[in-house]
Amino acid sequence: MATAARPDASQTSSPVGRGVEPLRAGKGNSFLFRKLHSLSGIVPIGAFLIEHLLSNFEALKGPLAYAEQVKFLNSLPLVRFLEVGLIFIPLAYHALYGVYIAMRGKANVIYYPWSGNWMYMMQRWTGYIAFVYIIQHVIRQRFMGVSLPEHPGAAFHKVQMELSNPWMLAVYVIAMIAVCWHFSYGIWLFAAKWGITPGANARRRFGYLCAVLGVVLAVMGLASIYAFVGPNYKNAPADVMPAQTLLYVTPSPGASLS
Repeated sequence: MATAARPDASQTSSPVGRGVEPLRAGKGNSFLFRKLHSLSGIVPIGAFLIEHLLSNFEALKGPLAYAEQVKFLNSLPLVRFLEVGLIFIPLAYHALYGVYIAMRGKANVIYYPWSGNWMYMMQRWTGYIAFVYIIQHVIRQRFMGVSLPEHPGAAFHKVQMELSNPWMLAVYVIAMIAVCWHFSYGIWLFAAKWGITPGANARRRFGYLCAVLGVVLAVMGLASIYAFVGPNYKNAPADVMPAQTLLYVTPSPGASLS
């Protein structure tokens, strides 16, 4: 019986250029790592970003209101555990794995000027900006100079002194816009990847909501920055909640106790 000859492999296989092999869902641990990366950007990091912006918005009410907000946050139960377990560790994972993903991907907006390519490029570069900014911000505000958990009254003055440098002010403004962009577009990506917005129409409508959210958050952040550098609270006291020492005065033998 005649049989069909098997075609030569060199004729059937198309040449594949060298490069990084694409990551596919369910292949190894990459699917789980990417899901955790996507989820961590929303909870807890996204929730913390919104809380942080709302707390900084208190600066518009003045140094005392801002100090009271800092004091409240540092008085929460298990605050150091929450700080490490729900902020530092998830943030480190999201940032480092995000840099790993970004370095493996390519967005050629010159030869392929599609909107998806531009959005991917913006998400990657805003992620780099956020990564560098957050590192310096945590080091300078949390671990250098006066300790704000022990001296919340110095919080406004400490930020004000940092923003008195025009270069640092520019860094804060650029980083604020970048972080809000990264988060708002990250929400859109999260909804698309997790199947929350199936279909092009749903993704387009949700994209408008994410854009509005990003603008609102950016305006809040920039307004908070203005509170520190604007004319309303210039030269804020170094500490609006100075430590009060309780003095016990021993009554004299002939003093009346009534």
